[in-house]
Amino acid sequence: MSVTIGSGHEGNVREQLTAYKARVKGGEMGALPSVLSLFVLTFLFAALNPYFLTQGNFANLLTQTATLMMLAMALVFVILLAEIDLSAGVTSGVAMALFIIMTNRWEIDWRISIVAGLLCGVLIGAFIGFFVAKVGVPSFVVTLGLFLGFQGLQLALLGDGGIYRIEVPEIRAIMNDNLPGWMGWAFLAIAIAVMALLNFYDRSVRARNGLANRPISLMYTKLGISAVIGASLVALLNTNRSQSIKEISGVPIVVPIALTVLFLGTLLLDRTRFGRHLYAVGGNPEAARRSGIKVVKIRIIAFMLCSSLAVISGIFNASRVGAVEATAGKAIVLSGVAAAVVGGVSLFGGRGRLIHAAVGALVIAIIDNGLGLLGLPAGINFLVTGGVLIMAATVDAVSRKRTSASS
Repeated sequence: MSVTIGSGHEGNVREQLTAYKARVKGGEMGALPSVLSLFVLTFLFAALNPYFLTQGNFANLLTQTATLMMLAMALVFVILLAEIDLSAGVTSGVAMALFIIMTNRWEIDWRISIVAGLLCGVLIGAFIGFFVAKVGVPSFVVTLGLFLGFQGLQLALLGDGGIYRIEVPEIRAIMNDNLPGWMGWAFLAIAIAVMALLNFYDRSVRARNGLANRPISLMYTKLGISAVIGASLVALLNTNRSQSIKEISGVPIVVPIALTVLFLGTLLLDRTRFGRHLYAVGGNPEAARRSGIKVVKIRIIAFMLCSSLAVISGIFNASRVGAVEATAGKAIVLSGVAAAVVGGVSLFGGRGRLIHAAVGALVIAIIDNGLGLLGLPAGINFLVTGGVLIMAATVDAVSRKRTSASS
């Protein structure tokens, strides 16, 4: 059946695949290289080490990925503008230093302290956005200055000891505890139901506007694949992965939190005016300005979102370590940039999605995890990750040229 624009009829699946191949040939590869890398690395490490695909290591891999994934998603908002935030990691460190002072020293309720930390991230993002968008200072310079300055601020806030233990059980549980078995299944059911409702809503909107819909069989196939993969993962994680007497099972608590942030962030970018404007500004700022988009406002909000999500990344890290350190966030920011780029987010701006950053973070986490299981030196990890980043940036640059040539 051919596509009939305006009739609401569905296109042929073969036509959809042909159109996708054409986009890939034209340079619009998206997350395809990182997804292929994900499969290759998984099979490679599984063949080299039998422990790699066990339940215990898989659960560890998810928790290892969460902090980097959240920071990478945070950076997507500014990378889409062809900007950078080198201070995102230490911003989370400052926010968590504020959190630990409020809870440990001043004995303020941890919920209020978390809100204060998030507000701290918002204010820092607004500060960066003002100097970048309003004053015109390059984001590299502003955020590099904060990267250096915030390390001193963390030391000043936390004192000479530079480390405080987290006493809040709810925060420690995020990265160290698991959901009951039934809650993992309930979260999966809700996720599939929300996906289905959104798909049906999109189809109804397109039909009302006289636009063609993709084949409904394609939608059911995507939902079915998502359900099968999700059910397999939940079933795997719900089995006992402990080698001792105490049973350890269930989906790690951090997983539904990270996926919820990913879902909400994707909705913001894909289904709101702000998201459309953000892509427009990243693609061509001057054209966006002439079309009436408030470029300065979009840039400031993007930096605010980046810093806020970076604070969530800091919460994950503090939960995993069980403490807040004066050096928190110092080393991870470059890995966050690497994860976003490896996942397919373009450093030239205007192209990329949050799911790309999540896949990129998983690729880097698999490299780290797999090489660690093989007992290779830490230096090899940096060499491999650096090589993957250079290849990803090269693919991005080449695809940009092919897209420009084809258009």
